[in-house]
Amino acid sequence: MIFGWIRLFVFGFVGLTVIYWLVSVYSRSVRRETLEKRFDAGDVEGDRDAYIEQGMTKYEKGLRKRLIWLVYIIPMVAMALTIYFVN
Repeated sequence: MIFGWIRLFVFGFVGLTVIYWLVSVYSRSVRRETLEKRFDAGDVEGDRDAYIEQGMTKYEKGLRKRLIWLVYIIPMVAMALTIYFVN
């Protein structure tokens, strides 16, 4: 019985890792595209590559990047609470 739960958590963790990776890549690409469009619109002066890299560095330290970790936290907590209350 315990091995079934362990297998469920392992496969769930692998699935959540894939989802996390996809959401992370998508979020980075959206942020990069936003920076590129803002620069191309003429709102910013200077070197395009430096502007985009600076914006991506801010993104890596920002809240949106941290919130993607909820992809792991919410399903795991929900599963643990479900198991606790059902048993």
